[in-house]
Amino acid sequence: MSIRMGSEEHPAADPPSARPAEDPLLEARGLTVHIAGHCVCQALSLTLAAGRCWGLLGRNGAGKTTLLHTLAGLRPPEAGTLHLCGRPLAHWSGRERARRLGVLFQDHREVFPSTVLETVLIGRHPHLSRWGWEGPEDVAAARAALAAVDLAGYEARAIGTLSGGEYQRLQLATLLAQDPRVLLLDEPVNHLDLRHQLALLDLLADLAAAGRTVLMVVHDVNLAARACDHFLLLYGDGSYQLGPREVVLEKEALERLYGAPLQVLTGRGGRRWFLPG
Repeated sequence: MSIRMGSEEHPAADPPSARPAEDPLLEARGLTVHIAGHCVCQALSLTLAAGRCWGLLGRNGAGKTTLLHTLAGLRPPEAGTLHLCGRPLAHWSGRERARRLGVLFQDHREVFPSTVLETVLIGRHPHLSRWGWEGPEDVAAARAALAAVDLAGYEARAIGTLSGGEYQRLQLATLLAQDPRVLLLDEPVNHLDLRHQLALLDLLADLAAAGRTVLMVVHDVNLAARACDHFLLLYGDGSYQLGPREVVLEKEALERLYGAPLQVLTGRGGRRWFLPG
């Protein structure tokens, strides 16, 4: 594992004895991504290994969503390759890919009338046969996913009656029901109150610790630091920095990232909070 900014590499501070065995689930090799003439990243090499929870940080317009969609195979990169579970991403069928990789989109609102349970059952579709219907095991998985995001008892509710925060949790429950090993999430705690923000970040960290890998876009660096053990910083000019939380989340790097002065508070156990300077 290394920290990279442009072509510079610095050895990670995380000792080998403190790291779990690497099990690459999603790999980007030499990835270059552009959008509307803007370079999001240049020659990015990124390994999302089992047991890791990554935070993707950058100011507005840096290309975080564009990179997330590229990693998911939803748009082609200008250069580089993507591998999912050791195979080129393009070699997986749509159904096979969806069993292994799932995406939570930003501010996606369902337009068709349906109930909460009907919506979360969509996550089970990759696991059904071509002409199959959801069975008791699928319904049980959907109900468990709803319970995990504090929506137990909402099954019969029409999705049009949900608040923004409730709908965001429903989208995450649908992804949990899908049960992928790779979770790519665009602002997963958007619209949520503080209690649900903390609960869902802890849930995502637990999923990573159980053998999945998570990459999430989060705007609040302090919330991200609660759940994520690794970070990818997009500086907005094609350069980036990546590595363990303790190495990447430094005052100078974050001030460059956001273009704003910061102050650092240190609490018990050495945990740091970054506040406007």
